Amino acid sequence: MNQKTLVITLGALAIAINVIAGTVVSNLKIPFLFLDTVGTIFIAAVFGPLWGALVGLLTNLVLGVTSGYTAIPFALVNVIVGLVVGYASRKKGFTFSSALVSGIILGILCPAVGSVIAIGLFGGLTGGVQDVAVLWLKQAGTSLFAAAFLPRLGENLIDKILSALLVYYVVKNLPHSLIKRPALKKKVSSRAA
Repeated sequence: MNQKTLVITLGALAIAINVIAGTVVSNLKIPFLFLDTVGTIFIAAVFGPLWGALVGLLTNLVLGVTSGYTAIPFALVNVIVGLVVGYASRKKGFTFSSALVSGIILGILCPAVGSVIAIGLFGGLTGGVQDVAVLWLKQAGTSLFAAAFLPRLGENLIDKILSALLVYYVVKNLPHSLIKRPALKKKVSSRAA
């Protein structure tokens, strides 16, 4: 199987994993988890930021069709996941430290962008469990952005760090023959051996 076919096949599988995991976790009302970006993180870690961003975008388009239009505007958040992880793993691969740092960055960046989208399109409420905290913080006199951001921050930090570390352990245990990364060019020495 050539590299492009492999990327497209695994990309389709990653979209399905995002949709299924996100839907199951949402329906089970598991606190502090979404797991709707695990496939995006995987593709970005293995094949780079552009493929990761594409998987993120397509995931939210599929979710928009299958579970409601409100998922479509949040595609930007999933695209950011693909870009951050893809660029973080470019030089040395998806190491434990790059997974942890990516998870922390995403845990802050995703709710910040998601809060702006939620405020702009839905007044800060998106129908999730965190809406109770959003309303409570708003009634307590907190700004609308802070009220929308703070409840999402805790959830996203937990979810994104766990998702990134989960993908790290999956990627770490993949056989090298399955996924061939482009070889890094080695500097040729001018000295004869």
